[in-house]
Amino acid sequence: MKKDTDDLNQQVALFRYGLIADVVCLEPGTKGLYAKLREKAARDYVIPGSSRNSIAQETLRSWIKEYRKNGFDALYPKTRTDKGKSRTLTTEIEDVLIEIKENDPTLSVSQVIKKAQKQNLIDENQALSESIVYRLLSNRGLMDKRKREEPGGKDHRRFSYSYAGELFMSDVMHGPAIFTEGRKKHKAYLIAFIDDATRVIPYAEFALGEKSRDLLPVLKQSIMRRGIPKRLFVDNGSAFRSRHLAIVCARLGITLIHSKAYHAAAKGKIERWFRTIRQQFIPTLEDCHRASLSNLNQALWSYIEGEYHHNIHRTLAESPLDRWARCSERVRFPEPGVDLEEIFLAEDKRKVHKDRTISLHGKAYEAEAALVGETVILRYDPTTPGQPIQVWFKGNRYDDAKLVDTLANCYVKRERPDETLIAKDHSEPVMPTKSNVKATKSRMNFSKFSKNEE
Repeated sequence: MKKDTDDLNQQVALFRYGLIADVVCLEPGTKGLYAKLREKAARDYVIPGSSRNSIAQETLRSWIKEYRKNGFDALYPKTRTDKGKSRTLTTEIEDVLIEIKENDPTLSVSQVIKKAQKQNLIDENQALSESIVYRLLSNRGLMDKRKREEPGGKDHRRFSYSYAGELFMSDVMHGPAIFTEGRKKHKAYLIAFIDDATRVIPYAEFALGEKSRDLLPVLKQSIMRRGIPKRLFVDNGSAFRSRHLAIVCARLGITLIHSKAYHAAAKGKIERWFRTIRQQFIPTLEDCHRASLSNLNQALWSYIEGEYHHNIHRTLAESPLDRWARCSERVRFPEPGVDLEEIFLAEDKRKVHKDRTISLHGKAYEAEAALVGETVILRYDPTTPGQPIQVWFKGNRYDDAKLVDTLANCYVKRERPDETLIAKDHSEPVMPTKSNVKATKSRMNFSKFSKNEE
């Protein structure tokens, strides 16, 4: 176990060093250092041992400071000296709470706190965090570890909307392994949307990742096929917390709702559908279906449209398609003239460098010379990296930025302020020979003689 922890700590340290390796050697105050840190902070990462996918600028600066001071070992995760102990509860309060819970194991966390306050064992004005108290009691083995929530702590109620399009739910399921280029296996992730009222699947697709760039194309297809939902209910995964998803929902008038942490029961409908996929679809897959992502998705939609949508749903007492036909009169589709491609473009702010370049996701793009030194808004499709990207500045759209072609730039004529430096004679150059050199000298002497005569 200790070896696994040491390996993870080393991975974390290497990950941190990899982020700061190109800037840690720069002198403090070097021009462009903060711009590099901002660019790094704007990216998404797979962080060892963490569910987060972003790093704050302040965190990067602290890593640089620690590395410069104490070297590579300073990048290893620090172990708390008070690990296993509450930093907000005194020993006396801990003993009181533990004793109350031991005497009556059926009490919830909130009830334990109220009983301690009612018996004047702790000050009524002292605010205690239920999460801290829960962690204390759980560490002592006084909470049921099979449940995230104590009895009586939450009010769970079954709900269902009356009309299609009132609420979509979405989640991600770990799927089967498939073959990619080079015949290497890669895990597939099933990204799906389900309509709450009808259990119709607006769209679902297997992808090779579970980030926002994988999620948003599925949402776009869902809207094109089954309309714009009034509400979108998701969990707290990084893809669902992305700024890009929030912007798209705001543009379409969708209320984005996140479930509470560890509250899987709230997404019961999509979870039950995933269970159906595991029980009825995954076991039927053959090697030809796993040969590629497109084959897997083709088999998925054959099942959804051919079986699932037509089967009688136990809760509905009718098929999802029949329920959709009865209650879809309120479904809202995009208005004519609305360009979904434009709405789903991602946005980022970047500064145009002196050489007219803009850095985006590790690639350099070339913008108009008039925008040098300005901070512009870039709009692009994250699913097609390398394509021209839109450039906006103060509400106006400029020419699209394209990938820098360094070879082509060798032959581009630069504009210079001094006109005398621009060659106006575009005729073929004459190679120097003895005859034309002698003629040139004669003309020079004649010109000099003429001036002396004057």
